Amino acid sequence: MYASSIFQDWRRKMKIDVIIPVHRPGPEFAELLRRLQGQLMPVNQILVMNTRSETDVEKMLEGFSGVRVVSLDKKEFDHGGTRDRGARLSEADYLLFLTQDALPADRHLTERLYEAFGDKRVKAAYARQLPREDCRELERYTRAFNYPEESRVKTKEDLPELGIKTFFCSNVCAMYERETYLAQGGFQTRTIFNEDMIYAGGLIKSGYAIAYAAEARVIHSHNYSGREQFHRNFDLAVSQAEHPEIFAGVPSEGEGIRMVKKTAAHCLRIRKPWLLVSLVWQSGCKYLGYRLGLAYKKLPRWLVLCCTMNRGYWNQDRK
Repeated sequence: MYASSIFQDWRRKMKIDVIIPVHRPGPEFAELLRRLQGQLMPVNQILVMNTRSETDVEKMLEGFSGVRVVSLDKKEFDHGGTRDRGARLSEADYLLFLTQDALPADRHLTERLYEAFGDKRVKAAYARQLPREDCRELERYTRAFNYPEESRVKTKEDLPELGIKTFFCSNVCAMYERETYLAQGGFQTRTIFNEDMIYAGGLIKSGYAIAYAAEARVIHSHNYSGREQFHRNFDLAVSQAEHPEIFAGVPSEGEGIRMVKKTAAHCLRIRKPWLLVSLVWQSGCKYLGYRLGLAYKKLPRWLVLCCTMNRGYWNQDRK
């Protein structure tokens, strides 16, 4: 009874809106909505930013209350712009961004993220990502490396220790205080990728803090090939090169090297040395993609289009 009154008090005092960009969502999307609507700390509304496709999203959402669909054409989609559009349609106190394939692990996701804002310095909080059942060993370890069991609050004082990891914040599942979000200008409305870290870097440089809330958990992982890792890291580096006001002068490669070393040690510890071949291949693909992305301005257009995973970004006016 006491817990119930607390949740009702939360509901009266503040609201959380969820914003989810979707494109051709699969059956797991309905499960995501069910789990969101089963949260002990309830959400106000769910804004589904639907990039039109042959998937009938409206029909998929029949039976779900508190869901609003905003449809847009493929040429309108942008990693930052689409999310920012959803944010500006909201009047809630907090904005929770999710991807269509991230499933809340339990009924405490919204509650645990919200609790991170008890530290008044915190203006963004992101969740721990747990591997799916089909997750491969290397990706499983990468998840544990990037999303450890211990929570942490990061400020600009952590830059000497963490480098670019200080800015890490993932819109796979992240909550933002809306008032500060608007005051900071929101996500970049034209960005190839990495809108979450660009915004988080601005928060850090403005003197705010970012919380990693390990108790807030979603199930999310991918078994990317080396080629896919190459494309992702190319676009990641392009985003960093296009925003020197955030990333210039911040050490960026040391954390990646540390992860490779620890992953290699993990492969030997679990007596699966053959995984080192995959580790070397995937790490090489990531590094090559990253280095090319940083130097994209020097590359011919045909090569940029071969390297990117987001061709539409290069085919539109990017002023």
